[in-house]
Amino acid sequence: MTSPDPYALLRPVRLWLWGIALLVTLMVMLGGATRLTDSGLSITEWAPVSGVIPPLSTDQWLAEFAKYQTTTEYQTINAGMDLAAFKVIFWWEWSHRFLGRLIGFFVIIPLFWFWWRGKITKWLKPRLLLLLFLGGLQGAIGWWMVKSGLVDRVDVSQVRLAVHLTFAAVILAFTVWIARSIARHEGSAVFGVAWQAAALVLLILWQIFAGGLVAGLDAGMAYNTWPSMNGEFVPEGVLIMQPLWANFIDNAATVQFVHRMTAWALWLCSLAHAVAMVRALSGSRHARRALLLFALMTGQALIGVITLVMQVPFAWALMHQFGAIIVLGFAVAHWRALVPPALPQPATST
Repeated sequence: MTSPDPYALLRPVRLWLWGIALLVTLMVMLGGATRLTDSGLSITEWAPVSGVIPPLSTDQWLAEFAKYQTTTEYQTINAGMDLAAFKVIFWWEWSHRFLGRLIGFFVIIPLFWFWWRGKITKWLKPRLLLLLFLGGLQGAIGWWMVKSGLVDRVDVSQVRLAVHLTFAAVILAFTVWIARSIARHEGSAVFGVAWQAAALVLLILWQIFAGGLVAGLDAGMAYNTWPSMNGEFVPEGVLIMQPLWANFIDNAATVQFVHRMTAWALWLCSLAHAVAMVRALSGSRHARRALLLFALMTGQALIGVITLVMQVPFAWALMHQFGAIIVLGFAVAHWRALVPPALPQPATST
């Protein structure tokens, strides 16, 4: 009698995890749209339960609008905004928060069901609980970010924005890692090059953080030439601030320069990894994935350049953010495929 296929038994759990990854991707995109429309400070309170219900009457809308009118953003930038315009930015932020709550339910309810039905293996249990914790923590980080823009600022802290974005990317990466861990792998582990894939994932996460700083400072609106920065490789004023470290979080020129240099490093490292994979495992799925990762990295770099030289139009900016998530997810899946799976590998798998 043959033993049950563990991969077939865990297929519903795997599909659920991929569903979470899809929702997190949508959440990142909606968050990007909220930022690009300057909507993030339209809701001035964190009400995890009651906040799910939007204003339903004119009086409720006026009360919500009055709270926004106390913010520095309204008084400095949007003074004179009417209720109709406020509703536009409100719905962007409300949708972003509502999707966050929806993701929470999408994680908690199936997790409880699978656990109760005995579908969660011993290996999975602590990892899924950690995923649930990370999701809750991300909600708190989101409010920590919003709170930074409600007093004496016209926008949120670029550092907190970058942390919020990067933490979402970490949640996505962890979700993909778990899902890929309980999927069939091709052949055996390839430790000799797996570290390269891991390094690429870390570098991508750093680039996402740097991109968050660029977005928070609107640094993409300056130096809109490529490959030079207004005719210079290193523009004047890159290290003009004191103390020195402040340039790397507050100086738009420095932040954009770091983002550009990291992009070059990622492109070159992904090329070197693809070459190493082809040499070591020519014709394998591992090698083909490495080549596809390099192609995705190249496409993402091109989208970034177009977004920059066009001075960050809405659609291209969102496409660039989406590209970052796709590159990250694929890089994590590729890395996970190079190390042993969490389940015994059937001898007949290919």
